[in-house]
Amino acid sequence: MKKAKIVALGKWLPERILTNVELEKMVETSDEWITTRTGIKERRIASSDITASDMAYLASKDIARNEPIDLIIVSTSTSDTIFPGTACLLSERLGLSNCACFDLSAACTGFSYALECGRRFIEAGGSKCAIIVASELTSKFINWKDRSTCVLFGDGAGAVLLKGADKGGIIGSYFNTNGKLGDILKIPAGGSKMPASLETVEKNLHTIQMDGPEVFKYAVLAMSEAIERVLSNHSLSVNDISLFIPHQANLRIINLLSKRLKISDEKMFVNLNRYGNMMSASSVVALDEAVKSGRIKEGDLILMVAVGGGFTYGATLIEW
Repeated sequence: MKKAKIVALGKWLPERILTNVELEKMVETSDEWITTRTGIKERRIASSDITASDMAYLASKDIARNEPIDLIIVSTSTSDTIFPGTACLLSERLGLSNCACFDLSAACTGFSYALECGRRFIEAGGSKCAIIVASELTSKFINWKDRSTCVLFGDGAGAVLLKGADKGGIIGSYFNTNGKLGDILKIPAGGSKMPASLETVEKNLHTIQMDGPEVFKYAVLAMSEAIERVLSNHSLSVNDISLFIPHQANLRIINLLSKRLKISDEKMFVNLNRYGNMMSASSVVALDEAVKSGRIKEGDLILMVAVGGGFTYGATLIEW
């Protein structure tokens, strides 16, 4: 049985850079406060006319060119509309037909879940060539008067091309969810429970709401569990992994995760200082930059780990 292998990567980031210094003029905060507590210095913000499907197209168009794509999975929590799905809109932009398309929503863990779905399709013979995309337009779901959230998030998209291969590819994964923690990170309104109304708009219930201390605590525990489970399942240790790519949410979370599992700084890939938390797009953009900067070489073992609202979490082991 062939393994699912990432054979190409792409990303797209908005040109607009919003720095901490600029945020000082928008909300009661400071560059020192943000940097000390998050490690973030700047983030990308898309223009008002850009949509999640636009970003998905810009991230994937080059790697999709002249490829016989038969599956598109888009991870997004910021889709253009409730339906049609962003993946359907993307297929039209790419000019594809005879292609299965669907969206997947697992917040910041979404790319890992989408990659696993693509893997299963390919290994089972249901797909020969798939595009897995993460596109997050978080700036349109932020309360820019709430300093506890507006300093954290940014916009971006990334994509991978997945094919069957005899060597390398996705080796294994582990996923879990703690639904009891669903309230600590959420967008309350906009669904069937709380449809849009004058009241929901006035109360900013269509924006990201977060219990920061609780998210911090459980993020470290969840990602630790996911990493340890994958390593155990494959009889590996931290020393066997060439590079860890953690979800880019908060530098203190990453540092605590490193300390807890005794992972050296050199083995942790970090780019959140330049982008902030792009939700599910963070993982694939980080993977793209790690590969193209030479941090990942053929034969390396890579472990990606993420945690997000739901409370979802998981880890993916890849032989490059």
